[in-house]
Amino acid sequence: MPRTTRASSSPTTWSGSGGTDSRAMAIALASIHLHPLKSCAPLDVAEACVQRRGLAHDRRWMAVDGNGVAVTGRTQPGLTLVQARPDAGGLRLDAPGMATLRIAVPGAPASRLPVRVWDDEVDASATDAAADDWLSAYLGVHVRLAYMDAAAARAVDAPGTRAGDQVSFADSLPLLLLSQGSLDGLNARLPRPVSMRRFRPNLVVDGVDAHAEDAWSRLRIGGVEFDVMRACTRCVFTTVDPDRGERDAGGEPLRTLAGYRRSDAGVTFGQHLVPRGTGTLRVGDEVVVVA
Repeated sequence: MPRTTRASSSPTTWSGSGGTDSRAMAIALASIHLHPLKSCAPLDVAEACVQRRGLAHDRRWMAVDGNGVAVTGRTQPGLTLVQARPDAGGLRLDAPGMATLRIAVPGAPASRLPVRVWDDEVDASATDAAADDWLSAYLGVHVRLAYMDAAAARAVDAPGTRAGDQVSFADSLPLLLLSQGSLDGLNARLPRPVSMRRFRPNLVVDGVDAHAEDAWSRLRIGGVEFDVMRACTRCVFTTVDPDRGERDAGGEPLRTLAGYRRSDAGVTFGQHLVPRGTGTLRVGDEVVVVA
């Protein structure tokens, strides 16, 4: 199970190279990314609706094995090549060598499918058998496709969260934020640069030094406030090349990250957020560091 460390609650400034205070800089939302199917290829969007569980359409579908356990890119790197797009009341799936499949959101009353994401058990909705067959044929192993409908509640169980906080099929918390500066700092150390897609953030911000986000505890973006809960601890999934659906033979970029981003909690890169409201985020929105 991935382990995470809480973001510091005391510092409210970042002193990176040059000692810049991130609150005095022009910080903007540079890009927004959805992953409608857990571990699928990121879907870049110009705007997204913030809901209690995270961004609308993000990680609401998930492949599971015969025991209902989440199947992710850690064990099935080919999932990163699946293109999943919300499509007229359902989902459109495309993958190399596969015909396009359109799946309808299960109607009520939907057949239930108990699933597990790490230690969390969720009473999800089963989907059409055609979706199970499509994904199984593509991955070469038997899987089923689960959908998180309104009845599939999954509470957030983490220090600092509140009663009623919910999360999608994401690993632990509703949203993940990373700064472009942090990626630039990593790429300056790598023999070959990697794209932001290696790290699967929902929100990418620009206008700050590397790892400025480590010092934030509360943000406002597009009128929506977020608590910065804790740093994201990185695992072998970062070594999967999203363009090939294969792991990097040299273990990069995790190997390099471990050289300068390791703490007692593990190797961290990016911050998890919990929304404290709803609304629409748009690329270009100002990012305000509240605390």
